[in-house]
Amino acid sequence: MKSIDIGGIPHAYDLTDFGRSDRTLVFLHGWLLSRRYWQPVVSRLTPEYRCLCYDLRGFGDSQPRSYPTTDDRGYAPIDYAKDLGELLDRLNINKAWLVGHSLGGTIALWGAHLFGDRVEGVICVNAGGGIYLKEEFERFRTAGAAIVKIRPRWLCSIPLLHWLFARSSVARPVDSSWGRQRSIDFVAAHPAAALGTLLDSTTEAEVHQLPQIVAQLCQPAYFIAGSKDAVMDPKYVRHLASFHPLFQKGCENVFEIAECGHLASIEQPDAVVDRIRTILSQTD
Repeated sequence: MKSIDIGGIPHAYDLTDFGRSDRTLVFLHGWLLSRRYWQPVVSRLTPEYRCLCYDLRGFGDSQPRSYPTTDDRGYAPIDYAKDLGELLDRLNINKAWLVGHSLGGTIALWGAHLFGDRVEGVICVNAGGGIYLKEEFERFRTAGAAIVKIRPRWLCSIPLLHWLFARSSVARPVDSSWGRQRSIDFVAAHPAAALGTLLDSTTEAEVHQLPQIVAQLCQPAYFIAGSKDAVMDPKYVRHLASFHPLFQKGCENVFEIAECGHLASIEQPDAVVDRIRTILSQTD
């Protein structure tokens, strides 16, 4: 594992060599997850593309050196997009496609908005939104905050938790090793980051601003949805995608994977890879 310091916090990352193409793909993970969930996809794409996976600030192996942290940066998607910009600078990546899952998709869209000269395009996986349903969001925020606060370290050693995580948010149970990995990442997430990203990404202002960001993008933006995603229903993916200029021009910019839940990269990595290859071949 390599790491690079951004704002006083070591950011863990994996960067492959260039493949047959000179393109670089940057992968961003979702809430309470880590870069590891992209590995089934990255392993299939590395013969063709250079791939960068990293842990967002406060998640996975990108943890502050001390607790409580003295870091005063925010936890909104724009703040994480600025982290991304610094990481690209430090790694001398001047051009890249951003591929983001769930919260990572939102960060990728913000990254394209902020760094239009270096982001060639965006692919969002299990990511959508733009509709603020007050009661639903309040329930989600309250439940999420409660979950974040009750995460003793010993939780990740409980086999039942592995079993539950292997069946949570997916269309069919995934391998038990992923259940264990999810329990590890669930417990490892820094309290400030876990709660901050939850609250700062689900405000009414943030939800309403995201479609405006998508509408202003000059780069292509594509969306991959899971037909049985109970966390991000395909209709919300299509709603957000409809604001992009590609959709306005009559181009299909949403791909749906059948029998797939919210964790497409580990549920159906071959299907995700096929979609990514199709998208990139269309934009050569």
